[in-house]
Amino acid sequence: MILIIDFGSQTTHLISRRLKDLGIKSEIVEPQSAKERISKNKPLGIILSGGPSSVYKKDSPSVSRELFKLGIPTLGICYGMQLMSKLLGGKIVSGRKEYGPAILKISSRLGRDQITNKLPKSSTVWMSHGDEIISIPKGFEIIGSTESVKYAFVGNFYTNNFGVQFHPEVEHTKNGTQILRNFSRICKIKLSSKKIDIDGLIDQINKDVGEKYVIGAVSGGVDSTVAGTLVAKAIGKRFIPVYVENGLMRAGTKKHVLRIFKRFGIKPTTVKCQEETIKRLKGITDPEEKRKIIGKSYIEIFEQQVKKLKKFNKHIKFLMQGTIYSDVIESQGTKHASKIKSHHNVGALPKNMKLKLLEPVRFFYKDEVRAIGKDLGLPDGFVQKQVFPGPGYAVRIRGEVTPERLSKIKIADKIVLEELEKAGLIDKVYMSFPIMTGAESVAVKGDGRFFGEVIALRIIESNDVMTAAWSRIPYDILQKISSRIVNEVPNISRVVYDITTKPPATMEWE
Repeated sequence: MILIIDFGSQTTHLISRRLKDLGIKSEIVEPQSAKERISKNKPLGIILSGGPSSVYKKDSPSVSRELFKLGIPTLGICYGMQLMSKLLGGKIVSGRKEYGPAILKISSRLGRDQITNKLPKSSTVWMSHGDEIISIPKGFEIIGSTESVKYAFVGNFYTNNFGVQFHPEVEHTKNGTQILRNFSRICKIKLSSKKIDIDGLIDQINKDVGEKYVIGAVSGGVDSTVAGTLVAKAIGKRFIPVYVENGLMRAGTKKHVLRIFKRFGIKPTTVKCQEETIKRLKGITDPEEKRKIIGKSYIEIFEQQVKKLKKFNKHIKFLMQGTIYSDVIESQGTKHASKIKSHHNVGALPKNMKLKLLEPVRFFYKDEVRAIGKDLGLPDGFVQKQVFPGPGYAVRIRGEVTPERLSKIKIADKIVLEELEKAGLIDKVYMSFPIMTGAESVAVKGDGRFFGEVIALRIIESNDVMTAAWSRIPYDILQKISSRIVNEVPNISRVVYDITTKPPATMEWE
């Protein structure tokens, strides 16, 4: 077992995920609990996660220096590396902030040590830091460097303490999993493969629900589709799916939802509330408030539906949601983590809910959810469907959501999807969408000058949602999308393409 000490990184859980993929058991603990957990669990290795703090600040999270004298191999990642260096005599200062890809070059020790086993001499790594190490502790040596970071990969080969300034757990570090694999072997841990137990998930739903009924929030997206399928397989017609038609979803979503549950002989209930939704969002510009309003509205709708279902209402005790792990991490995080946003299924729910939550895929990442869907026999059209946020267009409209702006973004979104489909690219991207930015710029149409709103275009690639890269869409396709939007969407002055990775940006703009 490997113990992961969490200093608040948004990707701490990805470390655990990568280890799980290697068949390695791990436990995530907070720094103040580390000593106790080490004594109790006797881990074969320790990983110190990244985090948003600076090690030289007074109240930054830390561990005892004695941890490095236990003879347990240790790997420090980003903040964890800086903390290890500081505690063992190195020096850290506020340095050049760096977010995104860099090229790591391994030193001449390549191939001579377990930690560098099967690593290429040069590869892409993912940086996310604002501090830097200017001297490493005695006994440590450089394993690898980037153009701007001398101490990007260091280690003490006598004590088996290693540190990386980049994040090996994110998919954009090309050989990150190999580094974790190498470290695990140094810890003398046997690696194995691990398959998701679908039958176990269905059995757990039966155990949790018993003879009760479940009302389910289904949006047509991958997460609620897979979660709903698991519940339908577990309890059959005691599952009552509800689709909320609030005017914020993509065209064709209702039809898609009906197709999903027809397989189980279940017809979802559709609740139309477009006018009420726009009314509730009137004058609201803060994205967090939008999420909370929509989250509260959903709960009210489901509780109302329970009352209407007089035949079953005494037996309906659960509300199913398609919450996944990345939603939880970004909304709740841990003690030392920065909250990124409230997810409408997590941080935006009212505290006085009458229904208990049932979240069958809560502890899985997006690619795992897709894998579960595939194992359940769902068609690729359901499992590989492009991601769309639960609050829908409300979070892709910066500022107030008005009927006019909602109409514009729907036209623009249709154009984006159509052009990617024509180019054969729709299945090659994770998300593609326009954003009503709220910014205005001058434009010339015909011989007239006018100020119109700027639309931003975001097209990205990702697997686990925690990291993303912008898609290298051919220029002629981008040109076609841009031309159509400024010509077909009223009062739009220009289109800009967002080429920011995650991190530092989030996937959505809000």
